Amino acid sequence: MLQLDGKVALVTGLGQTSEDGWGIGAAIAMKLSQQGAIIFGGNRTLAAAERTKSRIEAEGGTCHVHQTDVTDLASTKSLVDACVERHGRIDILVNNVGKSEPGCPATIKEEVWDQQVDLNLKSIYLTTHFVLPVMEKQATGGVVINVSSIAGLRYIGKPQVAYSATKAAIMQFTKATAVIYADRGVRLNTIVPGLIYTPYTRALAKRYAPEGDETNYMKMRDEQVPMKKMGDAWDVANATVFLAADESPASAYHFQLNRDSI
Repeated sequence: MLQLDGKVALVTGLGQTSEDGWGIGAAIAMKLSQQGAIIFGGNRTLAAAERTKSRIEAEGGTCHVHQTDVTDLASTKSLVDACVERHGRIDILVNNVGKSEPGCPATIKEEVWDQQVDLNLKSIYLTTHFVLPVMEKQATGGVVINVSSIAGLRYIGKPQVAYSATKAAIMQFTKATAVIYADRGVRLNTIVPGLIYTPYTRALAKRYAPEGDETNYMKMRDEQVPMKKMGDAWDVANATVFLAADESPASAYHFQLNRDSI
């Protein structure tokens, strides 16, 4: 069950900035590899991508990485072309890049709004713009999995309107595109993580917690979850494997991780 032997998975945002713990993109890439997939990764910082590559290869997996700015058309095309040139196909696309910046409409600066739209939303348009034509030509089609956020479904207590708006847009982008490609052998789904503990979360504590108090910051986040415990990157990775596998017939659905979806 859920084996991905020989499938080529293109994963964006798989870089691991810290040697401690697992980010969502790195965990997704590792879990897909553990199920037999060949990983081809795109990441803005090559050194961070190389760290994930080394971890995958240490377990006997196959991973190649490519320095990529997925907010730039030419750079994204180069990523997709490089993957196809090396492997001849793309079976799975995982769009994982994203970033949250604070601000409501009255306070957020235009350049911050534009950066959020480009990174969180335009990036998905650009990757699918080049990958969907590859997938629909394949006899076996393909799978696209976009990572959104609980912030796209409801207000979670933080004024981050650009992040919330783009994450909501990802869901509708996915649903509409899934219907368009339903008869072309391509499935599209969205994963909607809730509050997740990752190295990036620790970085947020340094930025926003009073005096960088990580312990109380994490306790506050745990208290926001009905189960009183944040999820982790492996929760998202396991959901990705399910949606990527042939046993998953779902398309155009949200896969909402239920630690805080009650």
